[in-house]
Amino acid sequence: MTAPDSGRGGGGGRAGVGGPGRGDARRDEAAELAAALGDTRWQPPRVTPLDRRLAVDRDSVERGLASLVLTVIELLRQLMERQALRRVDLGDLTEEQVERIGTTLMALEEQMTGLREYFGLAPEDLNLDLGPLGPLLPTD
Repeated sequence: MTAPDSGRGGGGGRAGVGGPGRGDARRDEAAELAAALGDTRWQPPRVTPLDRRLAVDRDSVERGLASLVLTVIELLRQLMERQALRRVDLGDLTEEQVERIGTTLMALEEQMTGLREYFGLAPEDLNLDLGPLGPLLPTD
């Protein structure tokens, strides 16, 4: 039996790949490629902290978060409204229940309008575009 060859960084590798220093995880393949091509001007990209790369201000973050939260609330409000209309159409609610549901849904819609105005959002700002799936909220 032969002892494993610990000086080569493992077996089964491709010929010419790795060699000495293969275990060095910090190997810069881009620099090696640039050197092999004779490009002495190549420099690795300079990485800056995230907060320097993104223009983030408190107002845009607050507005974006408000838009996201209000979108979820509007989606739930519309789903509740549709469910209430189905139950009314089925006739399994009393007149008092129908009246309570109507009053509650109108109050919720008024609150949503007030919150949209407070954050400077239009109703269409709450309708996320889901790409090929179309808009999140129905536009009827």
